[in-house]
Amino acid sequence: MAINKALREQLTTRLKVLVEHEKKIDAHLRQPGDADWTEQAQAREGDMVLEALDQHDRREIALIEAAIARLDAGNYGICVSCEEDIPPARLSAVPYTVKCIGCAA
Repeated sequence: MAINKALREQLTTRLKVLVEHEKKIDAHLRQPGDADWTEQAQAREGDMVLEALDQHDRREIALIEAAIARLDAGNYGICVSCEEDIPPARLSAVPYTVKCIGCAA
C-alpha cells in the first residue's frame, strides 16, 4: 500500500511538471510573430522544436494518466502482452511502462 502511495505521488508530481511545461510551451507558441522575415524564420525553427517537445510531453502525460488508472484498477505492473508481472527495476526506470522487457523487445 505504501509503495502504491509513493508511486502515485511520483507519477502525480511528474504529471504536474509536464502539464506546467506544456502550458509554457503553448503560451510561447501563441505569441504573435515578428515582422522581420529573418527573425520569423529563426523563430519558426525554434517553434518547431517546441512543438516536438509539446508533442512528447502530451504523450508522456497520456502514459502517466493511464498508469494512474491502472493503479486505481489494481492491474498496475502487469504486462499487457504476457500478463506476467513487470519487474520492479523496469517499473522504477519507466513507471508508466505497460510491457515487460521481453515483450517490449
